[in-house]
Amino acid sequence: MNDHLKTILRDIRELSIRRGIKNLTIEEICYELNIPVQTLYDHVSNETELVVMILDQERRNLQEIFEKYPYNGENAIDLLLSVGREISEQFRDVTLTISLELNRYFPEIYGHHLELRTNYIFAKIKNNLEHGIRQGNYRSDLSTELLARLYISRLIDLHNPLLFPPGQFSFNIVFDVMIDNFIRGIATEQGIAHYETRIKAMEFVMN
Repeated sequence: MNDHLKTILRDIRELSIRRGIKNLTIEEICYELNIPVQTLYDHVSNETELVVMILDQERRNLQEIFEKYPYNGENAIDLLLSVGREISEQFRDVTLTISLELNRYFPEIYGHHLELRTNYIFAKIKNNLEHGIRQGNYRSDLSTELLARLYISRLIDLHNPLLFPPGQFSFNIVFDVMIDNFIRGIATEQGIAHYETRIKAMEFVMN
């Protein structure tokens, strides 16, 4: 997929978040984004195929985040912090409303997308937990399968406005609290010491 098409799909995703999915046709999308209608029809024949393409690209974007980091080399806590923040930043605008619309109007497509995305994140986070245990940064009595699923559920909850109304809670603050509680709950004394050193270094850079 070329960069131009990736940009168009990103813009369509942002438009659907603002406008909703139900009433967006290919013609309306092209009008709103000021692109030739044929540009989209060269790749898809209808709105359903367009949704599939957008969700496929969303998963590829997710995989690119994980592939940036050598999962069996760096400190597991550093990896969890870096990958977790990039995932959350990328999907911070994916609201509960857009998820409900996708599930309502494209249930099979969206269900398949969620299954593939969840399985991919689960495998990577489980790998991170096992890696951290080997390093001595995470406790050895942990159920890596259970905790990987818990991590995913917490990521999903971050985007639920019923739990965290945007007017009351900053997204970044909610994420920082979530990841802080998660790491402190699974880390050994060695891991917590490293984590606190890392946090102080990050605060120094930000200041």
